[in-house]
Amino acid sequence: MVITINLRYTGANGSAIAFANKMMKSGTVAKIRAEDGNLRYEYYQSLDFPETVLLIDCWKDQASIDAHHTSPMMQTISELREKYDLHMAVERYVSTETIESDDRFIRR
Repeated sequence: MVITINLRYTGANGSAIAFANKMMKSGTVAKIRAEDGNLRYEYYQSLDFPETVLLIDCWKDQASIDAHHTSPMMQTISELREKYDLHMAVERYVSTETIESDDRFIRR
C-alpha cells in the first residue's frame, strides 16, 4: 500500500514558490526524501493558478507518515508555512492494485 498526499499551497505575491524554494535550498526536502518510508516528495507549480504550488508526497505506509509528523522537519515546515502565510488544501489517496485494462492507455 502506498499513501499519496497532494498538498496545494496557496499564497500571494509569489510566496508559495518562495516557500518551495526555501524548502529545497535549506536542505529540508533532501532530509524528508531520506526519511525511512518516503517514496516521493516533489513540488510543482500550477499553470492555471500561478500562486499555487502542488506538493506530491508519497509514503510506503501510515507508520512512515506518523514518524515524519514527529520529525524535526515538521517544525521547519510549520514555521515556513507561517512565514509565507500559506493556505493549504489536502487530498489523500491510497493505492490499489494496477488494473491491466488501463495499461493500453499508458505510454511507458
